[in-house]
Amino acid sequence: MKMSDEIETPETEAEESLDEMILRLEAEIGEWKDHALRAAAEADNVRRRAEREMNDARAYAIQRFAKDLFGVADNLQRALQAVPKDAADPALKSLATGVELIEKSLHTAFESNGVKKIDPQPGEKFDPNQHQAVMEQPSAEVPAGGVIQVLQTGYSLFGRVVRPAMVAVAAKGAAAAPSGGGETNPYAKTNGPTEGEAVDTKA
Repeated sequence: MKMSDEIETPETEAEESLDEMILRLEAEIGEWKDHALRAAAEADNVRRRAEREMNDARAYAIQRFAKDLFGVADNLQRALQAVPKDAADPALKSLATGVELIEKSLHTAFESNGVKKIDPQPGEKFDPNQHQAVMEQPSAEVPAGGVIQVLQTGYSLFGRVVRPAMVAVAAKGAAAAPSGGGETNPYAKTNGPTEGEAVDTKA
């Protein structure tokens, strides 16, 4: 054997074993890091799914109850419209004030539970996702396709339409006649969800 040949010593073998151990530990650390990231992602998915299911359960729990109260809100609104604002009778004024306070309290309860009014203003563009056109009327003030009048207030629950607002819209063309003469209402084909449809809160 030549003197220049490398001679394996216990120290050389120990260094090689140490390098292998470091590589193995680094590989294990990488695997555990990957497991930890996957576990964290899975936990986040479970949390999001639980929140979504909880919101769905809450929405469906109050949907039917809210629909029952929509009729009460409609009647309160009709009562306010029936009482003249300039009534001279103090009793009528007190009655109107009381009904108005009850209506405000009801809508406050609605909003605190995710229910909001859909009440478009005159001239607002017809939105088939939130409005249901029940008639067309010629109008010189409102452009074609705009809302002329709200016949029934609509409501949404957590951003989803539960009952679309029933509206009258401006007819297309100055000479357009009101609907009801046997012509098909083009807006009725694209109206929003009906009152009987379930609310989809997963979207």
